[in-house]
Amino acid sequence: MNEHPSGQRVLDPLEQDTARQALLDVRREVAKAVVGQDATVTGMLIALLSHGHVLLEGVPGVAKTLLVRALSAALDLDTKRVQFTPDLMPGDVTGSLVYDSHTSEFTFREGPVFTNLLLADEINRTPPKTQASLLEAMEERQVSVDGEPRPLPTPFLVAATQNPVEYEGTYPLPEAQLDRFLLKLTMPLPERADEMEVIRRHAAGFDPRDLAAAGVRKVADAQDLERARRAVAHVDVATEIVGYIVDLVRATRSAPSFLLGVSPRGATALLNTSRAWAWLSGRTFVTPDDVKALALPCLRHRVALQPEAQMDGVRVDDVLGSILASVPVPR
Repeated sequence: MNEHPSGQRVLDPLEQDTARQALLDVRREVAKAVVGQDATVTGMLIALLSHGHVLLEGVPGVAKTLLVRALSAALDLDTKRVQFTPDLMPGDVTGSLVYDSHTSEFTFREGPVFTNLLLADEINRTPPKTQASLLEAMEERQVSVDGEPRPLPTPFLVAATQNPVEYEGTYPLPEAQLDRFLLKLTMPLPERADEMEVIRRHAAGFDPRDLAAAGVRKVADAQDLERARRAVAHVDVATEIVGYIVDLVRATRSAPSFLLGVSPRGATALLNTSRAWAWLSGRTFVTPDDVKALALPCLRHRVALQPEAQMDGVRVDDVLGSILASVPVPR
């Protein structure tokens, strides 16, 4: 057991290897239920390691809900799902005070936000007031009702989903709220071979409501996750890498196609997620490739296209790709 100059306990190599292997095993367990979404599962693990939240974008039927449920089962974490609808009220998410006729007092009844993994399904289908009810929970890890703060469980992650195609009757998330999400992960339609595997499993009797029957089992827990978080916090980031991250972020602010560039919060997010990916990859230091690997999911929701670029069909990921290709990489 070692001690960092900050006073925090540093895990020895054996403890780090054990925690890393436990989290890598989570990907294998989730794959028993969800086919062809390894990158998304890795992104969710990176968000958990970085104390962040995830915006999942994909058409209906690509296993967004199943992924969150399988992840919680493999990590032995509590999970709840909220279907966001136009009539959903903030108290339906956070909880509310309920009058008890026996005691003649108001008691707090916890809402579904009091969990480890909250699936906020179709978050853009509920009005801004209800969307905003998640802001304090996401940022402060607490809910305030009647002036009293109530802490949320640890770990806590919001996985919010939205449909990238159907926008009728939706309330797009404002830039300030999008910036609260650590990553925006896209869940594509599966490749032909993966889709055949999905159909084959269903033909063999796979029931997405019965993960235990699919063989998904607990391979890690909250303690493994906490140990991993401590290890990630001590991954070394050279000055040159910090400069590279800052140059990438600053380049988004001067890109002609962007109306809005990435804020300093986005730079911090890219730093933290690059650290997590480096640690998961078995390294104690961040490389430029780690930064490149997380640049798109970390930055794509923190920028806004110029109206002219939108009309020309320009894609955010293409502009970010051009920036990654043009900003000098440290050697």
